[in-house]
Amino acid sequence: MDLHILDHRLRVTSISKTGLVHFTHPLIKLIFLRNRSRCKFLSLTETPENYTVVLDEEGFKELQPSEHLQVEGSTWLPLNVVSNGNTSSSSQAVGVTKIAKSVIAPLAEQNVSVFMLSTYQTDFILVREKDLSVVIHTLQEEFNIYREVGGESVPVHQQDTQNGLRRNGKEAAKATVHPVLIPENQFCVMSLDPDTLPAIATTLIDVLFYSNSPKEEPHSSEDLQCVKFFSFSLIDGYVSLVMDTEAQRQFPADLLFTSSSGELWRMVRIGGQPLGFDECGIVAQISQPLADSDISAYYISTFSFDHALVPEEDIVTVTDMLQRQRKEPAC
Repeated sequence: MDLHILDHRLRVTSISKTGLVHFTHPLIKLIFLRNRSRCKFLSLTETPENYTVVLDEEGFKELQPSEHLQVEGSTWLPLNVVSNGNTSSSSQAVGVTKIAKSVIAPLAEQNVSVFMLSTYQTDFILVREKDLSVVIHTLQEEFNIYREVGGESVPVHQQDTQNGLRRNGKEAAKATVHPVLIPENQFCVMSLDPDTLPAIATTLIDVLFYSNSPKEEPHSSEDLQCVKFFSFSLIDGYVSLVMDTEAQRQFPADLLFTSSSGELWRMVRIGGQPLGFDECGIVAQISQPLADSDISAYYISTFSFDHALVPEEDIVTVTDMLQRQRKEPAC
């Protein structure tokens, strides 16, 4: 398989619900006015706590410093696995599951923190730029590794990373088994032709910016029986949307498309307290058991919590699996 280091340098940011009004102008520009921005990588995800915005350096320039904007201090690089042009059969697991053993687990063992962003089209594994030499050294036996430079895929050879190779200096600690929440919402993973974005502009603006007020933020587990979650990505010209069925009904059905099966997904929300960015193995502790059971999963990390989407038909199996995992004694 091939592993591509994409030609984007990304920042991970968070906009508070109360501060969103200060950023609607630049966000509308980045989403709808592509000819006015050189941003090529944008992901905007609303959760009950905040808005997570992942964007490249050109997009980041549009966000003015503010008390309402939190910025994770690192520069992140997106990795993408390509199965040598072979398309997966419909019976195979998709999403983060197919890279759990080959990418996620080895990086966790090397104490490399990852930030996951699954889209309708593919899965992006974000790693800190400072960890790149360790990432390449860890994965080079499993993958042909390429670095995208100016639109060209340039092979990365082992000797290219020998100078400055840095190990993290300590064994990866056993990951904390975080609490999970499984809300009742049913979710869809969808896409659309980016040329049709103007046709859904008013609906998308309404859903993203006006769907609820900060005063309506949930505070108890009882309120979280259904979780507010909406994710929009515009990456290298491809649009991906993750929304629950209630939000989906607001969009014209003839413009959004999904897989031929029209599968519905359920969410596993990981974390009782904000997870931070330094702990390793959070993605692995969810993705590896799913891979063992051949269960597909999309995985979207945000500034505060992580979110896995699994097929609705598998949610009972996943719930039982996670309950068993949390009862196992720590090593």
